[in-house]
Amino acid sequence: MAGLRERIQAVLFDLDGTLIDSAPDLAGAGNDMRKARGLPPLAYEAFRPMVGAGARGMLGIALQVTPADDAFLALRDEFLSRYEARMTQETRVFDTMVPVLASLRANEVPWAIVTNKAERFTLPLVRSLSLHDHAAAVVGGDTTPHSKPHPAPLLEAARRMGIAPGACVYVGDDLRDVQAGQAAGMATVAAAWGYLGQGDPITAWGADHVIESPGELLNLLGLT
Repeated sequence: MAGLRERIQAVLFDLDGTLIDSAPDLAGAGNDMRKARGLPPLAYEAFRPMVGAGARGMLGIALQVTPADDAFLALRDEFLSRYEARMTQETRVFDTMVPVLASLRANEVPWAIVTNKAERFTLPLVRSLSLHDHAAAVVGGDTTPHSKPHPAPLLEAARRMGIAPGACVYVGDDLRDVQAGQAAGMATVAAAWGYLGQGDPITAWGADHVIESPGELLNLLGLT
């Protein structure tokens, strides 16, 4: 999008797979469930692509269950409890994202977090990583009545920041992020370092830009 650097006043980030690497703790919770059932652990690489699908994705890998299974709701609750107990053990901000956030701060470009992760997990996790000190807004999956791909969470973040949606860019690693950004009237950037899922390739999502590393975002915004 030719006019990106001229019109963008704020950056909105998805959380898991875009801003932070939470896959180790999510995969760990899945393997904790397997261990409790006498099953051997699965390789981290089996879990990583499905992190964007949350508990549903993790349970599909760990125990081969789907929401159609009678036991799914109880297993989901168990998974979420296990994840909550360990969610800050191995989760970190991506190393390559740290200088990007520093540059946004230095250039007085506000940034926010918009995730489908429920506030129950999002808010303490963001605090544990000290992201709350600088984020202009944090919107979880249950902050509004809708979650992505609905535009409501993104529009709520823009409202809290006092910035028009059209002056925001949304960066995410899932097709739903691009769909939500487009529906909100925002520019969209697809993050190829993220979890990406098992659907269409990232180049087919229709994002305004696909970037291989966080530093490329600074190039798009003219901050390097």
